Amino acid sequence: MKMINQKNIFHSLFPYIFGIILFTIVSLLYFYPVLSGKQIKQSDITQFSGMAKEIVDYRNTHNGEEPYWLGNAFSGMPAYQVSAYYPNDFMRYVDNALRFLPRPADYLFLYFIGFFLLLMALKTDWKLAILGALSFGFSTYLIIIFGAGHNAKAHAIAYMPVVIAGFLYVFRKKYLVGFVITALAMALEIYANHLQMTYYLGFILLILGIVELIYAIKNKELKPLFKQVSVLLLAIFIGIGMNATRLMATAEYANYSNRGKSELTFNPDGSPKQVTKGLDKDYITEYSYGKLETFNLLIPRFMGGGTVEKLDENSNFYKVLAQNTDPRTAKEYALQVLTYWGTQPIVEAPAYIGAVVFFLFFLGIFLVRGKLKWWLVSATIFSILLSWGKNFGFLTDFFIDYVPLYNKFRAVSSIQVIAELCVPLLGILGLKEFFSTEILNENKQKALKNAVISFVGLVVLGFGMAYMSSTFEGIRDAQYQQLPALVDALISDRKSMLFWDSLRSVIFVVLSVGVLFFFLKNKLKKVSLLLVLGALILFDLVSVDMRYVNKDDFTSPRKVQVPFVATQIDKDIMEDKSHFRVANFTTNFMNEARTAYFHNSIGGYHAAKMKRYQELFDYQFGGENQNSQILNMLNVKYVIVGANQVQLNTEANGNAWFVDEVVVASSSDDEMKKLSEINTKETAIVKRPRFAKRFYFDVEPDSLATIKLTKYKLNHLVYETNTKGKEFAVFSEIYYQHGWKAYIDGEQTSYYQTDYVLRGMEIPTGKHKIEFKFEPTVIELGSNISLGAYVLLVLICLIWFFVNKKKKKI
Repeated sequence: MKMINQKNIFHSLFPYIFGIILFTIVSLLYFYPVLSGKQIKQSDITQFSGMAKEIVDYRNTHNGEEPYWLGNAFSGMPAYQVSAYYPNDFMRYVDNALRFLPRPADYLFLYFIGFFLLLMALKTDWKLAILGALSFGFSTYLIIIFGAGHNAKAHAIAYMPVVIAGFLYVFRKKYLVGFVITALAMALEIYANHLQMTYYLGFILLILGIVELIYAIKNKELKPLFKQVSVLLLAIFIGIGMNATRLMATAEYANYSNRGKSELTFNPDGSPKQVTKGLDKDYITEYSYGKLETFNLLIPRFMGGGTVEKLDENSNFYKVLAQNTDPRTAKEYALQVLTYWGTQPIVEAPAYIGAVVFFLFFLGIFLVRGKLKWWLVSATIFSILLSWGKNFGFLTDFFIDYVPLYNKFRAVSSIQVIAELCVPLLGILGLKEFFSTEILNENKQKALKNAVISFVGLVVLGFGMAYMSSTFEGIRDAQYQQLPALVDALISDRKSMLFWDSLRSVIFVVLSVGVLFFFLKNKLKKVSLLLVLGALILFDLVSVDMRYVNKDDFTSPRKVQVPFVATQIDKDIMEDKSHFRVANFTTNFMNEARTAYFHNSIGGYHAAKMKRYQELFDYQFGGENQNSQILNMLNVKYVIVGANQVQLNTEANGNAWFVDEVVVASSSDDEMKKLSEINTKETAIVKRPRFAKRFYFDVEPDSLATIKLTKYKLNHLVYETNTKGKEFAVFSEIYYQHGWKAYIDGEQTSYYQTDYVLRGMEIPTGKHKIEFKFEPTVIELGSNISLGAYVLLVLICLIWFFVNKKKKKI
C-alpha cells in the first residue's frame, strides 16, 4: 500500500517536476549568453542604475539601512518607486527563490511556470499545459520588454496566470487551495511593483467575475457565488496586506507625483489649463495602437516591424543607397532602417502573438463551450479596443474620465497584455476540446474549417485594408527626404514585408491545419501531433523574437554593473567635496540618469517624478522661459554645457540662506507667477494655508546672520544658525511633508513649502541646531499591517484545516 501511495504521489508530481526542468533548460537555452556569465544590456535598467546609485552606496556604508529618500536625482525625492526594501516583506525571499536563474532567464521561467500552473488548474493534460506555457512565454511582446529593461512589467505579467489560477480553483469550489494560491500569488503580483500590469489584471478578473455572475443568475446559484466571492476578497485583502508598506507608501506619494492632480489652472504659455486628477490625456494616449496595426498580433511585420529594422542587400532601400553611395555605407545604413509606418512614437517590435497560436484561438472559439470561452473572448476584445487609445476616443475618454485609476497610467497600448494572456489560453483549451472524445469528428472538422476561414479571412482583410487605406508612409520618412528615391524604395520594402509576412502566417496555419487533419484521420498520434505543433509554434515565435532580443544584447557583467564611465569633467566636479547640485544641459536633463550616477543632479529618469518639480521646470525653465533663479535656489554650482565644458555658477544660493522678506501667495497660480518676479536670495514665497485668516512672517534682516550645513546624510540633515533676530531660512531641499520632520534644538517644529518646491522655516534668535529627519510613519504602520496579514493567512489556513479534519471525522 505504501509503495502504491508513493507511486501515486510521484505520478501526480511528475508533470510539475518535468515542467520545472524543461522550463529551466528552455529559459537558459534562449538566453544562452548568461551561461558564460554575460548580462543583458537594458536601457531602462541602465537609467535605474543612475537613479539608485546613491541609495545602493548608502546601504553599503550603513549596514543595509534603508534611507527611503534619494538626493542624487530631481534634487531629491522619495525612493519608494526607485529602490526600497521594507520590513516584514517576506515575499521578497519567496520571489528570490522562484527567480533562481540569471536575469532575464528568471523572468522567462516565471512566464512558463505561471501559465503552466494556470492550465493545470483548468485540468488540462500536462503535455498541453507545457505547450501552452511555451506559447505564452515566447509571445513577442513578452520577450521584447526585456530588451528595453521593463523588468518590473515582465515580473508582474509572469504572476498574472497564477492569480487567475487561484480564482478558478475557488470558482470550482476548491476553496482552501484557491484561497491560499490567490493570497500568495496576489502578494507576489503586487510585490513585482508594476501597478499598471496589476491594474490590468484586475480587468481580467472583473470580466471573469461578471461572466460568473451571469451564469450564477442563469443557473440560480447566487449563494455559492457569494461564498466564492467572499473567499476571494479575503484572499486579495491578505495579498494586499502583505504588501501594505509598499502600497501605502506609493499611494501616499502618488498624490504628489505627476500622477496626482495639478493645482495650477494655466499652462506655461498662459492659456487656461484643463484640470485633471491624473495624467494629461495626451500623455496617457501618446502610445495608442492603430486599428490597422492590430493585425501585428497575427502578422509580425504587418506595419513594418519595429521602429528600426535590419534590411539585407536584396531590399530596395539598400539598392538605392548602393547606387548613390558606396556598398559599405549602404550596408551600414541598412542595419537601422525606419521601416515602421504606424503612428506610435517608438515601437521596439510588433506585439506578435503568433500565427499558429492565433489560429488555435479561433479553433477554441468554435470548440470550447461555456463561460471560459465568453470570458476569454470578451477580455481579448476589451483589451484590443482599449489599446487603440486616442484612435477609439469615445471609449478611451470614458475610461479616463470615469473609471477609477485609469488616468494614472500611460501607454494605453500595453493593455494588450490581456490579449497576450487570453489568446494562447483559449487556444490551448481549444486543443483540449479537439482531443476530447466527447466531440464528434464531424464537429471538429467543421470547427477546423471555420477557424481556417476566420484566420485566413482576417489576413486577407488586413492586407486589403492596408493597401486601400494607407500610403505606407511613416512619421519619420522626412529623415530620408534628401534622397526622394530612398523613400519610394522604403515604401516598396514595407509593402514587401507586409506581403511576405502575411504569406508566412498563412503557411504556418496551413501546416498546423494539416497535422490536425492527419490526427483526425488517425494518421498521427496525439504525442506526435503535439511535437509537430509545438515545433511550428516555437519556430514561428522564436524566429521573430530573435530579431529583437538575441545574443547581441548581452555584454560583460562589468558593463552592466558599472554602466557609466566618468569623464574628465565628472572627475573634476567630484573633486569638490561640498554639497551642491549639477545641471547637465548637453542632453534632456529631465530624462537621463547618467549625471545622477556621479553627482547630485537636478534631473533624472523616472516616470513618476514629483509633479511640482516637473511644473517648476515646465513653467520657469522651459521653452522661452529661462529663469536662472531656479538654478540658484536649487544650489546648482556646476553647469555642464558641452562634452568638455563646464561652467561654475557663482550665483548659487547655497544649501540654505536667510531672506529679507517672505511674500505670501494666495494660490499655486500666484506662487508660480511670483516666482518669475523675485530674487530668490532676497525673497521667499509661501502659499497661504487654505483656512488661515492671518498668515504672515516677521523677518528681521541681519547681514551678519549665518546658517551652515554641518552634516549631510540622505535622511538626516543638520544645520547650525547664529542670528541676532528672527529670521526666515530657505533650505535648498525638496519639500515632502509625509516623512521629513524638522527640529530646532531637538524639539519638533513646523516648516513650510517655500518657493514652490523647497523648504522654509522661521528661525529664532541666537545659536541653534536645525535638523531635518526623514521619518515616514507609513513605513512602521505598513510593516505592522504586513506582519498581521502573514499571521492572518497562517491562522486561517490552520483553522480551515482543523475544521475540515473535524468534519471528516464526523
